[in-house]
Amino acid sequence: MKKMHVKRGDTVQVLSGKDKGKQGKVITAFPAEGKVIVEGVAVAKKHQKARMQGQESGIIRMETPIYASKVMRVCSSCNKPARTGIRILDDGQKMRYCKKCGEVFND
Repeated sequence: MKKMHVKRGDTVQVLSGKDKGKQGKVITAFPAEGKVIVEGVAVAKKHQKARMQGQESGIIRMETPIYASKVMRVCSSCNKPARTGIRILDDGQKMRYCKKCGEVFND
């Protein structure tokens, strides 16, 4: 299993592609594939047929996975996209921190 710099629930900004500059929350992370699904980013339309009685058919909009290397976490204290680092605290616990302002993230 690969390690990723973003986790589910992180607010990220897209660095490249058609949605460059958009911000959103990570809905799902796929570490094995190195991809994430971000809320409101890489939205595709899917034609869906009703499979069961009562289910609606039609065109639905859904987010598609993008590579995790195309997103950067937005720091909550400085409100800018910044690289994250790992800091080992005195009690041996690992915490992520912003490399721009040094603020420790509360995960």
